[in-house]
This record gives sequence, structure tokens and C-alpha cells, in this order.
Amino acid sequence: MWILFFATLGAGFAEFGATTSLNDVARHFGHFTQSNTIQSVVGLSGSALGLGLAAYRLSSLAALPLASLADRWGRTRVLRVTLLWGLLITALASLSASYWIFVLCFALARPLLSVANTLVQIITVELASVKLRIQRIAIMTAGLGIGSGLSAVVHGVIRGPDSFRWLFASALVPIVLVVPLLRSIPEPAKQPGETPLAHLGVVAREARSRLAIVCSLSFLIGVITGPAGGFTFVYAEGILKMRPSSVSEVVVVSGVAGLIGLIGSRRFSRTLGRRWTVVIGVVATALASTLAYGGGKTPFIVGYILGVGAGGLLSPAVTAVSTEIFAHRFRATAAGWITVAGVLGAIGGLGLFGWVGDAVHTSSATGLRVAALVTFLPLLPALVLLVRLPESRAMELS
Repeated sequence: MWILFFATLGAGFAEFGATTSLNDVARHFGHFTQSNTIQSVVGLSGSALGLGLAAYRLSSLAALPLASLADRWGRTRVLRVTLLWGLLITALASLSASYWIFVLCFALARPLLSVANTLVQIITVELASVKLRIQRIAIMTAGLGIGSGLSAVVHGVIRGPDSFRWLFASALVPIVLVVPLLRSIPEPAKQPGETPLAHLGVVAREARSRLAIVCSLSFLIGVITGPAGGFTFVYAEGILKMRPSSVSEVVVVSGVAGLIGLIGSRRFSRTLGRRWTVVIGVVATALASTLAYGGGKTPFIVGYILGVGAGGLLSPAVTAVSTEIFAHRFRATAAGWITVAGVLGAIGGLGLFGWVGDAVHTSSATGLRVAALVTFLPLLPALVLLVRLPESRAMELS
């Protein structure tokens, strides 16, 4: 289990590096204007930032065929390949000569790292008993969160005009320390007589309506979490003028909130059930993100910390819903479709958030309040779709 923990930690570190360093990258490759827009304070326009982040997210559409291969070639084999190449390409981003080369490198690495994280969760679910399943998922979610937080800490410690290059190059460390250990992870057993479906990316007909609901949920979460996380460091360092070291301190402190959220997710998922835990987590994430971008340093700090706690509450329950209700022979394929839906939601959210941020006056006092209100809240009623999914807290895997 701990090998999987360090695998998702390494993937989270590499994947979050693009967001962590975005303000430094924008200042390094952009130029400043005199207008009262995002570009006047960070060097690149909100549209350019949003387009870059959207391209980064759009590349995750490749996660579908990659995840489907895990249903055919085996979970552990695909995990080793995707994690290795995702980390290597992230390290290559340290040599970026322009903003768009930086975007290209992370766009290539993103689907590989996304699939690696997804397969860690699937393997964890398939190797755990019903009683321990949500606990193991919470541990893996913590690993992803620690990796993301470590990226922010390294970003705050390593300063200078080329600091982002050193951050990306450090992705070589988990290649040496973690990837070789993945060969010792056992392959989850298939059901007797099980064969993959005929076409890559196909799920069984009887599960398609269920998959559509989970994909809709993933889309909704992506609309919120895409811009909520994607603009964090640009907003804090560029608009609020917080020191990178101060932002890193907020990230470290928020780890306590994330841990509390994970503990709450474990408890609520067992008592209230997976579905209600997801509802509470999504609503809390939307409200906390709206507060964080509402203007001022104090609302940002409080909103960010609450948002991390809400994310800790949400993530294990969403993972459980996304894996437990599908059969082994197409579970990884279903996870690929769910990832695609989340990517599309994040792209839409990033585009809308960046466009509204450019269209309205931006200052440290007003922040990105209008963009947050328009992006994070309107889709929340769609959570009612969860009543059509089965409760899986006591469900045996098929």
C-alpha cells in the first residue's frame, strides 16, 4: 500500500507543478501592460492563462484510451509506464524556451500522470476489503495532497528567475526512488471467465446510464475545481501581492484542514453514505472557492484553507462512487470516461473564469469575485442526479 502512496505523491508533485509555478512562468515569459486587467499584474492575460490551463486540461482526454489499456494489459503494467513517462516529460519542462512550450510539456505529461493517479485509486479499491476500502482511498488521497503541497513548498523555498525550472527538474527524484518499486505491487485478480469488451473505451450497455450520471457529476466538479485550483497562485502572488513564501505557508497550514476533511470523509462515507458525502463536499468546495476569490488576503487564506478541507472531504467519496459501482472488466475504462468529463468541465470553468476575469475590473479589493460567482455556483442543482446512483458503502466488487 505504501508504494502506491508514494507513487501518487510523486504524480501529485509533478502534476501540481504547472499550477504552483504559473505566476513565475507568466512573469518570465509575459509582458506587463498599463490596463486594469490580469495582464497588468501578472504579465499574461487572463485569456492566455485560461487558454494555457485549458490546453493543459484538454490533453487529459488522452486519459480515456490510456486507462482502457489497463483493462486489457493489467493495472500495474500501465501504472509503471504512465508514471515513468509523466515524470520524465515534467522534468523536460524545465528546459522550456517559451510559455507555450511549457504548456506543451505539461499537456503531454498531464494525461499520463492523471492515469497513474486513477490507477493507484483503482488498484487500492480492488485490493482492499469492503471495510478498509474508504480508509485506503483516503490514504491515497492524502498522498496526492501531500505531493501537491510539497510542490508548493519547494516553489516557495527555491526562488530566483529560473526557480520554476528547478521545480520541474525535481520530478526526476521520484523516478529514481519510486518507479522501480512498482514492480512489487500485485496485479488485482480478474473475475473467473472475465474478458475485456470488444472495443477500446466501451463499457457494458447496462452500466452506461450509471456512467453518464457519474460523468455529469465529474463535469460539475471540474467546472469548480479547475479554476479554483488553476488560478490560485496567480491570484495570490500576482493580484493580492502575497510573497511566494507566505502562500507556501498557507498551503502547509491547509494540510491540517485537508487531513480533517479526509477523516470526515471516511466517517461520513460510512455513516451518511458516499452520495451525501459527495453533495456536502461539492457545495462546501464551491462556497469556499467563492470566498477565496472574493477579494482581500484574509478571505483568500480562509477560503483556501476551507477549500482544501472540503476537497479532502470530497475526494475519497467521489473516488469510491467512481469505482465501486462498476465491474472489474471495464472499471478502468469507466474511470477514463469520468476523467474526460472532469477535464471538459475544468476547461469550461477555466475559460469562463478567465474571460469574466478579463471583462471586469480586477484589483486586490474586488479580486475575482464576479468570476467566482458566475463560475462556481450555477451548476450546483445538478447534484440531485446523485439520487439515481446506488449507495455503494457495503457493495461487494464485481
